[in-house]
Amino acid sequence: MALVIPVILGSVRQGRSGLRAARYVVAALRSRGHEAPLIDPAGLGLPLLERMYKEYPPGEAPEVLEQLAGLLRRADAFVVVSAEYNHSIPPALSNTLDHFLEEYFWRPSAIVCYSAGRYGGVRAAMQLRAMLAELGTPSIPSLLPIPEVEETLDEEGRPAQPWLDRQAGRFLDELTWYAEALGEKRRAGTPY
Repeated sequence: MALVIPVILGSVRQGRSGLRAARYVVAALRSRGHEAPLIDPAGLGLPLLERMYKEYPPGEAPEVLEQLAGLLRRADAFVVVSAEYNHSIPPALSNTLDHFLEEYFWRPSAIVCYSAGRYGGVRAAMQLRAMLAELGTPSIPSLLPIPEVEETLDEEGRPAQPWLDRQAGRFLDELTWYAEALGEKRRAGTPY
């Protein structure tokens, strides 16, 4: 079953390595027949959050928010690609996620984290997991940490390490299972 799974990238830093991880995940999802649009805060130009999408009167939200809201409502699941900044998530990721709420409800998320070092960004993933649950898009139990990202993936997102495809395969199998299960339940009705 083809799913819509946006990949939300979290970094806007110059020379960011997260684009490698995001490109890898987008390609892996597309190879499974899924639609995997990349949501890149560097190209969105979102202002610092002053008011959420839902707080605008109908038809008055900036066009970028209208387009994102439409994409998020079509989604079956989300993959969030996060660096680790000071043992936490990047501010651009928080800002991008916080513009929306109901658009995430009843859909699973999955966390891909990365770092230049050996821990693969897992400390940020723990904080992100709590945030995603609060937004209504709880993360699946597995993570996909990518340590030493610049040695593990080239600039186009092609893996240099054979372990990554094996780990990603299991990770995406799990996300697909949750997306299909929650999709069935959403179609049958939600508590509110």
